[in-house]
Amino acid sequence: MLDLILNFPGYHRWKFTDIKPLVKPTKDVMSIKRVQYSWHEFFPDAKNNYGAVVALWLPVILVYFMDTQIWYAIFSTLCGGVIGAFDRLGEIRTLGMLRSRFQSLPGAFNTYLVPSDKTKKRGFSLSKRFDEIPIALDMAAQFRHKDTDLWRRICADEYMKCAVIECYESFKLVLNALVVGETEKRIIGTIIREVESHTSKNTFLANFRMGPLPTLCKKFVQLVEILKDADQAKQNTVVLLLQDMLEVVTRDMMVNEIRELVELGHGSKDSGKQLFANTDSRPAIIFPPVVTAQWEEQIKRLYLLLTVKESAINVPTNLEARRRMTFFTNSLFMNMPRAPRVRKMLSFSVMTPYYSEETVYSKSDLQMENEDGVSIIYYLQKIFPDEWDNFMERIQCKDESEIYENEENVLQLRHWVSLRGQTLCRTVRGMMYYRRALKLQAFLDMARESEILEGYKAVTIPSEEDKKSQRSLYAQLEAVADMKFTYVATCQNYGNQKRDGDRRATDILNLMVNNPSLRVAYIDEVEEREGAKAQKVYYSVLVKAVDNLDQEIYRIKLPGAAKIGEGKPENQNHAIIFTRGEALQTIDMNQDNYLEEAFKMRNLLEEFNEDHGVRPPSILGVREHIFTGSVSSLAWFMSNQETSFVTIGQRVLARPLKYASFLVDMSYMLTILWVRFHYGHPDVFDRIFHITRGGISKASRGINLSEDIFAGFNSTLRRGNITHHEYIQVGKGRDVGLNQISLFEAKVACGNGEQTLSRDIYRLGHRFDFFRMLSCYFTTTGFYMVVLTVYAYLYGRLYLSLSGFERAIMRFARSRGDNALRAVMASQSLVQLGLLMALPMVMEIGLERGFRTASGDIIIMQLQLAAVFFTFSLGTKVHYFGRTILHGGAKYRATGRGFVVRHEKFAENYRMYSRSHFTKGLELMVILIVYQIYGSAVLDRTSYLFLTFSMWFLVVSWLFAPFLFNPSGFEWQKVVEDWDDWSKWMSNRGGIGVPATKSWESWWEEEQEHLQYTGFLGRFAEVVLSIRFFVYQYGIVYHLHVANNDKSIMVYGLSWLVIVAVMVILKIVSMGRKKFSADFQLMFRLLKLFLFVGFIVTLGILFTFLSLTVGDIFASLLAFLPTGWALLQIAQACRPLVKGLGMWGSVKALGRGYEYIMGLVIFAPVAVLAWFPFVSEFQTRLLFNQAFSRGLQIQRILAGGKKHK
Repeated sequence: MLDLILNFPGYHRWKFTDIKPLVKPTKDVMSIKRVQYSWHEFFPDAKNNYGAVVALWLPVILVYFMDTQIWYAIFSTLCGGVIGAFDRLGEIRTLGMLRSRFQSLPGAFNTYLVPSDKTKKRGFSLSKRFDEIPIALDMAAQFRHKDTDLWRRICADEYMKCAVIECYESFKLVLNALVVGETEKRIIGTIIREVESHTSKNTFLANFRMGPLPTLCKKFVQLVEILKDADQAKQNTVVLLLQDMLEVVTRDMMVNEIRELVELGHGSKDSGKQLFANTDSRPAIIFPPVVTAQWEEQIKRLYLLLTVKESAINVPTNLEARRRMTFFTNSLFMNMPRAPRVRKMLSFSVMTPYYSEETVYSKSDLQMENEDGVSIIYYLQKIFPDEWDNFMERIQCKDESEIYENEENVLQLRHWVSLRGQTLCRTVRGMMYYRRALKLQAFLDMARESEILEGYKAVTIPSEEDKKSQRSLYAQLEAVADMKFTYVATCQNYGNQKRDGDRRATDILNLMVNNPSLRVAYIDEVEEREGAKAQKVYYSVLVKAVDNLDQEIYRIKLPGAAKIGEGKPENQNHAIIFTRGEALQTIDMNQDNYLEEAFKMRNLLEEFNEDHGVRPPSILGVREHIFTGSVSSLAWFMSNQETSFVTIGQRVLARPLKYASFLVDMSYMLTILWVRFHYGHPDVFDRIFHITRGGISKASRGINLSEDIFAGFNSTLRRGNITHHEYIQVGKGRDVGLNQISLFEAKVACGNGEQTLSRDIYRLGHRFDFFRMLSCYFTTTGFYMVVLTVYAYLYGRLYLSLSGFERAIMRFARSRGDNALRAVMASQSLVQLGLLMALPMVMEIGLERGFRTASGDIIIMQLQLAAVFFTFSLGTKVHYFGRTILHGGAKYRATGRGFVVRHEKFAENYRMYSRSHFTKGLELMVILIVYQIYGSAVLDRTSYLFLTFSMWFLVVSWLFAPFLFNPSGFEWQKVVEDWDDWSKWMSNRGGIGVPATKSWESWWEEEQEHLQYTGFLGRFAEVVLSIRFFVYQYGIVYHLHVANNDKSIMVYGLSWLVIVAVMVILKIVSMGRKKFSADFQLMFRLLKLFLFVGFIVTLGILFTFLSLTVGDIFASLLAFLPTGWALLQIAQACRPLVKGLGMWGSVKALGRGYEYIMGLVIFAPVAVLAWFPFVSEFQTRLLFNQAFSRGLQIQRILAGGKKHK
């Protein structure tokens, strides 16, 4: 093991770039004697200066841990890219690439998606295109050579040959179905025999003129269009078209007259009857013909064959349609198992946990406007303009007001909106594609030749007789689909929602009615009496829809309340018994599916039977597509980040890296990175494996907040095998606003902290080898080392500068000419991770969309301040991870999945980010200011900025990112309203029933909730961590002019008199307000005047007799404010003791004062920038650049939709 560590590439880099340059300077530091300390040194005679050595070395050691993270990012980028290239990802990225490989698509489709035995038997193929007839028509009309040459040119394109033959046969079929008159049938038969006779003899061009052929085709297209509409009022038009077509053929195209045709024509004239006209009792044509599903399908296909032309205009303009087409066609060339017949495939179930999220948006939801006057429907019209136009065309409405005149149109509008949000309706629609795909695939497996020729639509619209018959093909397809696929939506509150008359219950029932195979599981709470005692009994119930009502299928009595742990895993656990089959896919409620991807589910399930190494798979990993990436820049950042995580990140962790042996000189790493766990909800479980080994969801409250990863832990510990497959994908919605994203990342970080403390990680740590444990570390705990490194570096510098040791070192280095020591003291010990950590994202975008696109995206992301966003997100993760490690108490945080990106008030941002970002950002800012004032390693501002640039970037990101990424965050009117709202919130009193959003006191109490349930070690850790703030006062007071270079401990002791005086004054003011403010207002004013005069007199004495300066006052603020914050934090940690002493009211007053100071410091720059209108315009462009590039009118949306209605 030691050999492996010493040969690790990061170790060599660390050894020669970090360790070696520090060795000699360390020896020099340890040799410095007689240091003149700037403060009272408790160990002035200590040897070797260990404090300075620790300050220099600790950041370097922590940077080594960061280096391993960097090496992992590089390693995963290279290996993931190579594996993805071998997997043929991104071979078809554009429609141009799709066109170039179109001829090979039918073969690939048949190979993977059509069972091999059926392929050989029927030769089923998708080889015909709809753009060849117009080309062949132009070719024939202008051709002047032999028949054989024309046919050779047509046959050169297999698609054109098939299209010409099909069109000719369909032409005969239409005439045969339409014309029933004896004379007319004889005329048409004669012409067809003549055409086929000359064609067989290769004399067709000698006997028929090709110039009038386009005219004939035009008439026939008009006829087919009328047949497609089947309008009985156009019968006379059909007669005229048939007569015109006969005229074109017999007079314009035929070179020689045919006696039989002449005689038949004269016979009809002599009898006074027009051809094709129904002038007697026996009709000449049947119009409209008998319409069947087969007839409709053939007519539509014939119309497409005759009219569709290959043109760039016909390329889909919708970006989502293009993406789905390219991914599906690309996946056909990837390595996936061949599809079995539906009867032989593994059966599977899909389960979706649902609590009380939106199911289908109501009419009032669509029209409800937010504070900017923007409704959901208006917002979506601007986000999806092309889809809105298609919808209006589909329901045949020209104006939005027409929709509300018809209830059916209103229902369709509600569904149109819901299918573009993160709703249960969208998820159910997507998952039911599995059943639709299975029925079509079973039809191709089971149908006879005659039934295939009739078309699939003839089966999907069965007759009443077929519905009743158990042996009909329709009944067989329904039975096979039900046998192979089950969908259970586990809506645990459905029973309560029904009893309360909640609209969501009605919407869920409608989903069951519209999807008869959908099953809903819920918890039913029933009051039952046993003798004289009434008790609440819980049942797990499964229902389906029958006659527009829900009908109970199963009812299982539970031993007690179902929800005793985390809600979501408990929701899954009670319903898993209702699932069936060998496989189970757990789908979250904000996911979607696509029909073309559902066709590949048979292939995915075959992975359970494939060879994947030592053990068969227990979980099949599936990639996701984030469909919320186009709303704003934040949504785009999250989309790219999540896409990288669910593709290249999972690929590296799940695969044995067998293609990467040439990338690193570490052959022992190539077969041991099988460390992918269960990331999320598209993954497919081996259902039998898991329900016999502890289930798929652990549900202990707090610990199992991230229940999905524990399923992966459980599977791995029980000798399961988790794989990852990228030829199939499922849609996934993500949060689009900064606050939503922060809540989600807080939940993930809390879950990660609980994982770190869990026995599962402990057991994995005992069983993993070195590299698998490192891989687990990189993706969990190791990710949070960055901020620890920043703190270690800055507090080390703070110690060196305030103690005076840094000045002694620099003096020693100048006297000895030791440039190495001076360089070490002025070096930055923090590596910028941003660019290197983005490498996997660049590789994945380049792999799937091209490296030119990837380069452009990365540049645009940086211009849109992606680095600020990711730095800010890091603060969120570190704060909640650290809090969970210290105190536990992880809890679920609902993020909300709304549409409109709205302006968040300053008070809301302050509540959310005060402890996670603002306090830490201000702390780091104070350190940087103190170091700039008292540091000796850098002598000019340029060197200082170079040394501390990354830290200042971190500070600015943590303090101001919530306002940079807040829509209308710099609009002056909004800023004024935000200040009024924040001031009102700060001044409101708390109490029982007052929510945190209404009062600062209630929020302050809520923020300390984690301290109320923590143990002694948690409180002790809070006290120890708070001690760091005393360093500021201890170091700075000795640098004040008023100290007169006195280094005794009395200086520090006397400085506490200032703290005591401030505390006494605050206490006096607080007591005076309670006693005098109401009845003795004059006394209270005199008290405040007395305190003010005393403060001025004290300052005057200090300036006159003790050499106090204005700089000392500013330095004193830097010294005493951190001390007050430390006392506040310690008082909160020791709350029971402080309350016992009767000091809690003073602590609360001190806390309110600090909140006012922090709020003013953060709000002031925002208010100043809001004075300039161009800042707001720049911010809007920054936030919604993606929307602008697609022609969206975000400026109008933010200005208010009312003006444009």
